[in-house]
Amino acid sequence: MLPQFSILLVCIFFLSLFSFTSSQNLSLPHQHPDPEAVVQHVQRSVNASFSRRHQLLSAPNPTGIAQCLTGNPIDDCWRCDPNWGSNRQRLADCAIGFGHGALGGKGGRYYVVTDSSDRDAANPAPGTLRHAVIQDEPLWIVFQSNMVIKLKHELIFNSYKTVDGRGATVHITGSGCITLQSVSNVIIHNVHIYNCVPSGNTVVRSSPSHAGWRGRSDGDGISIFSSRNIWIDHCALSHCTDGLIDAIMGSTAITISNSYFSHHDEVMLLGHNDNHLADSGMQVTIAFNHFGEKLVQRMPRCRRGYIHVVNNDFTEWQMYAIGGSASPTINSQGNRYMAPADPNAKEVTKRVDTDEDEWAGWNWRTDGDLLVNGAFFVPSGAGLSMQYAKATSVEAKSAGLIDQLTMNAGVIGGQRDNGYSISYGGGGRATGATSNGGGGPDGGGYGYGDGDNYSMIFGSGAPPTQLSRPPTTILLSLLIILILYTIINCDGSLSSLSL
Repeated sequence: MLPQFSILLVCIFFLSLFSFTSSQNLSLPHQHPDPEAVVQHVQRSVNASFSRRHQLLSAPNPTGIAQCLTGNPIDDCWRCDPNWGSNRQRLADCAIGFGHGALGGKGGRYYVVTDSSDRDAANPAPGTLRHAVIQDEPLWIVFQSNMVIKLKHELIFNSYKTVDGRGATVHITGSGCITLQSVSNVIIHNVHIYNCVPSGNTVVRSSPSHAGWRGRSDGDGISIFSSRNIWIDHCALSHCTDGLIDAIMGSTAITISNSYFSHHDEVMLLGHNDNHLADSGMQVTIAFNHFGEKLVQRMPRCRRGYIHVVNNDFTEWQMYAIGGSASPTINSQGNRYMAPADPNAKEVTKRVDTDEDEWAGWNWRTDGDLLVNGAFFVPSGAGLSMQYAKATSVEAKSAGLIDQLTMNAGVIGGQRDNGYSISYGGGGRATGATSNGGGGPDGGGYGYGDGDNYSMIFGSGAPPTQLSRPPTTILLSLLIILILYTIINCDGSLSSLSL
C-alpha cells in the first residue's frame, strides 16, 4: 500500500506543478517573441509614410495623392485610393503594431446589414448586425445605409469578422455593446459606440449552432476577453457605464488606432487583475488616437504586459493619463500630453496602490513626448537599458507632428466624435439615412445580392485554418493519461506481489 501511495503523491505533485506553470502562462501562444521589433516596425512605417509624402509634395506638380497623404501609415495605406470602395478588403493589410496580423473577414464574402433592429438576441434576424457577426465563416460586414443600432444585449462576435462602417454613419449603442470573447481576427472600423449599459441574465446567440445563458455584463463599449489579433480603428467611443475598451484574461496582439475617446471616466483597462499572470503576455499598440473632452483617467490603465503608446494626442484628463500596477512595460513615444489646469493633476503617470520601492523597477519609458502646460512623466526601471535602446534605434516621429498624424482620428465622414446629443431611439430602420446609401465608391450604395445579404466572394471564400488546440491543453491531457497508466500498472504489479 505504501508504494502505491507514494507513487500517487508523486503524480499529484507533478500534476500540480504543471497546472501551476500553465496557469502562469507567462508566454502566451500568440504573443510576439520580440516586442521591440514590433515597435521598430511601427516607427519605420510612420517614417516611410512621411518620407513618401514629402517626396511627392516636393515634385514640380504634386498629384492629388500627394496632397491626400498625411504621414499616418494606416490611412495612407488605403484612403488616398479614389477607388477604395471597390477593394474594401485592402484595409486588412494596413494595420500596424501588435494587432497587424488581424485578418478580420479578409478573403470572405461581404455581408450587407440592411436592418438596424435587434429584436431577438437568441435568434437574430437575417440582415441584422447581430446575425452577421455570429456566423462561422469569415465575413466583411458593410452597411446599406446610415443606421442607429440599439442593442438589447451583448453583441457577441465570432472569429474572422470585419465591421466596416466606411461610407455610412453607423451608431452602436444600448445594452451590453460589443463582446469579443475567446475569438481571433476581428477588425472594427469606423463606427460610433456610446451609451453602453450593463445587460444580461438572458440567452444570447454567439454562433449559428450555439446560444447560451449570459450573466450580467459590465457595460463596456468593447470588451476583449481571452482574444487575439484584434484591431480597432477609426472609432468614436464615449459615455459607457464601465470602460470604453477593456482587454483582459490573456488577450494579446491588439492595436487600437485612429480613434476618438471622450466623455468618460475609466477609459481603457488592459489586464484583468494584478494576480492574473496570463496578462503578462498581453501586447497592445495604442497609436494615433485622440483622448479628448471630459476624460478622467485610464488612457490606459495597465496590468502586466507590454504596452506601446505612440503618437497619440492627450488633450484632457482629470486624474492621470497612463496608470498601471503589477509591473507592466510602458513604452511612451512621440505623444503630446496636455496637462489640465489643476495643479494636483499634472502628472501623466500613476502607479496604482504601489510603493515606490516596488515600482522603481518597472520599465516605464518616455521618449520624444511633448509635455504641455506643466505635464510631467515619471519614468522608471530600465528606461535607458538595452531593451529600450533597441526599441528606439529607429526614432518615433516627433510629437510636434501630432496634429498631422491625428487630424482624422475618430469616425471618417461627418462628426468624428460623440460630442453631440446622443439620445436615440432604437429598432427598425434608422432615420436620417442620406441619399448616398451605403457608401460604395460612387456614392450609390451597394446593391449586392438583391435581397441576399451575402455577396462577392474574394479568393476561395473558405474559412481560414481552424485554431489549433493550445499546447498546454495537449500536454496536460498526455500527462493525465501517463499518470493513470502508471497508477493502474503499479496497482497490478503490487497486487501480483501480494499474492
